[in-house]
Amino acid sequence: MKLGRFDFDPMTEFFVIAGHCVIESEESTAALARKLADISDKLSIPIVFKASFDKANRSSISSFRGPGMNKGLEILATIREDSGLPVMADIHEPSQATAAAAVLDMIQIPAFLCRQTDLLTAAASTRKPINIKKGQFLAPWDMANVVEKVRTVGAKEIFLTERGSCFGYNTLVNDIRAIPYLQELGCPVVFDATHSVQMPGGLGHATGGDAAMIPILARAAVAAGCNGAFFETHENPEEALCDGPNMIQIKELKKLLEQLLSIRRASS
Repeated sequence: MKLGRFDFDPMTEFFVIAGHCVIESEESTAALARKLADISDKLSIPIVFKASFDKANRSSISSFRGPGMNKGLEILATIREDSGLPVMADIHEPSQATAAAAVLDMIQIPAFLCRQTDLLTAAASTRKPINIKKGQFLAPWDMANVVEKVRTVGAKEIFLTERGSCFGYNTLVNDIRAIPYLQELGCPVVFDATHSVQMPGGLGHATGGDAAMIPILARAAVAAGCNGAFFETHENPEEALCDGPNMIQIKELKKLLEQLLSIRRASS
């Protein structure tokens, strides 16, 4: 498939989705994208830059949500031009699909919304590649119905992202078997190593997380055969305006990706 400046087969070639949880400012988001572009060049792997223009599912009404769709898409268009990386963001409502598709190289469906038929079909109607996050409340095989919804509308480039399943209160757990189960649906499977360590609502007013587990889960997922990996990353996760407890520092990302590439070569 052609995705921005990259031409690759996501079923056989390892790729990465990475970026801020949400656009915090044009300057900081653009600076991060340039660093990711440098990592992409040095490691010769496709990297899709991800940052949301609106986080509509924050824990608290007072939580930072982002710059909004119009300003956010304007920033992402600039980042795409400046960094050379393809860009991706979430949509939360069917009405956002057309405007988002005019800028984004890939559209993401959030995990909480992965069964929303109107949202899925609106995204599929744009003919853009779609990354659908598996809901924390679904078994891997339940995603067959989700994939059928977007294929019925004509979507062809469909990615599925595993990000853990609910396990008691404020805890997610990963069943590594989800990777081959999801691959049976004929889609490349992305392992979200950062959202998988979330503790939803764990801070009361916000989501907690255990970032120390990110490399461990990522290495296990690549050994199990995932097609790509997803990381939310930041210069200073402690200062991030969203999802800081489950982010990896950008200075640590290149070394981890080198490890993942080595594991992939050893297990192929």
